[in-house]
Amino acid sequence: MSGDLARLLNALGLIAIALLLLLAFIDQLWFGELPCPLCILQRMAFIAAGFGLALNLIFGSKPSHYGLMILGATAGAAIALRQIVLHIVPGTGAYGEPILGLHLYTWSFVFFALIIIGSALMLLGDRQFARVEPLPKRLKPLPLFALSLFLALVVGNVISTLALCGLGNCPDEPQGYLLLQDYFGSNITP
Repeated sequence: MSGDLARLLNALGLIAIALLLLLAFIDQLWFGELPCPLCILQRMAFIAAGFGLALNLIFGSKPSHYGLMILGATAGAAIALRQIVLHIVPGTGAYGEPILGLHLYTWSFVFFALIIIGSALMLLGDRQFARVEPLPKRLKPLPLFALSLFLALVVGNVISTLALCGLGNCPDEPQGYLLLQDYFGSNITP
């Protein structure tokens, strides 16, 4: 696999992760489904995997970047699996509404598994590591779009989590944005 093909696949992967984060934001802001603490941790795991892709786009493909992706996706899969197990027992209910028959935490587990498999497959392409490409003076439009969208969503997630949890622990079942409640004196709900 050539370096150019690897960079294209990394850009597409980063766009896919950014779209997952964007869909989570749409679910949060449009449909009012506030993320639970485990959901927030899964978003952070997607961000960790995305940073591995971003590093590949900026500095060229390196096995350590794919390792970061695998570690982030493995942690995310474990968190998603924990949430699945919490809600699999009959009568315990579920968190959020299902999408295409599965809850978001189940979809997260599937996507984390795909990230792990995709990273492992990318590690098999030795030619992308043959020469270390210097930092490009100007990124092509697709990698630049992928990086910009991803970084905007990372910033959005940090702001959202701060607003939701304030400066303390996140509530198990959030009812509104605690930081806004502290600031405005009432519980702001979506």
